Amino acid sequence: MALFATTTAGSLPKPAWLAEQNKLWPAWKMSGDALAKAKLDATAAAIKLQEDAGIDIVTDGEQSRQHFVHGFLEHVEGIDFARKVEMGIRNDRYKAMVPTVTGALRLRGRVHGAEAKHARAGTQRKIKFTLPGPMTIIDTIADAHYGDRVKMAFAFARLLNAEARALQADGVDVIQFDEPAFNVYMNDVSDWGIEALHTAIDGLTCTTAVHICYGYGIKANNDWKATLGDAWRQYETTFPALAASKLDQVSVECRNSRVPIELLALLKGKDIQIGAIDVATDDIESAEDVAAVIEAAMKVVPKERLVISTNCGMAPMHEDIATAKLKALAAGAALARKRFS
Repeated sequence: MALFATTTAGSLPKPAWLAEQNKLWPAWKMSGDALAKAKLDATAAAIKLQEDAGIDIVTDGEQSRQHFVHGFLEHVEGIDFARKVEMGIRNDRYKAMVPTVTGALRLRGRVHGAEAKHARAGTQRKIKFTLPGPMTIIDTIADAHYGDRVKMAFAFARLLNAEARALQADGVDVIQFDEPAFNVYMNDVSDWGIEALHTAIDGLTCTTAVHICYGYGIKANNDWKATLGDAWRQYETTFPALAASKLDQVSVECRNSRVPIELLALLKGKDIQIGAIDVATDDIESAEDVAAVIEAAMKVVPKERLVISTNCGMAPMHEDIATAKLKALAAGAALARKRFS
């Protein structure tokens, strides 16, 4: 891996011709075959955007998904989307109307096959694909079948594994599981959360990663973060367990974060995707800003183990701001490469 290789947490804004903009749950602008084609066009555009910005490990930008969790759930049998209930998300941080599991879970077929193949054919760069993690999925759906949230999580983990194996066969280089729930249910991470991820990555030989964070820059998350104090030490519980896991990489926010940088030392032995771009502000980072995050991380993590990323997904951001932030990310990594290689 190149020194200070760049990537993103996963999602990018959707173009205005595809969906509503600046929303986490955007409505599509078309349907049927036209929508299917538009999603692939948007995937290709997202990859070119990242290439032009200088990003080394590109993603599909999650252009084919209305939401990072429900984009997977839409392809699963045993879920009734017409039977929605209001449920507290992330330990009641906010409420949402969610579908209900009403029967045994099965994949209807491939989930991201079309966009993965399209992405692989459209770039020579390494490709990262993101999937929702089992703990985060069960925190975003109601259960009227399994009667046990852990049992349901492992059922989802087996489905995720089937899709992850197929993505690897499609030529995907990095498969990342998004687990923002990992900093809410800390005891569950050690008790069963990491083991569920082990089920999800079983048999994979590509690079595997988990993304944990304090969430998008939306009001509910920002209000919650304001209650956490000056030093966010929640990861002290989960980092040692992640360090002992079979996953290759851990993705964590660092730019404008109150996570003490020294906590990264608890991830000894792992490659770390450090978030050097703050997605909770429209302010554009400078190359110096990004390089400063890298320099701080280097004090506790070997530089060869650092991948430079964004704090979280960029789905709800304005397109022009996201583009400028991607360019800053690449410029900052290049500056750090020049200084510290």
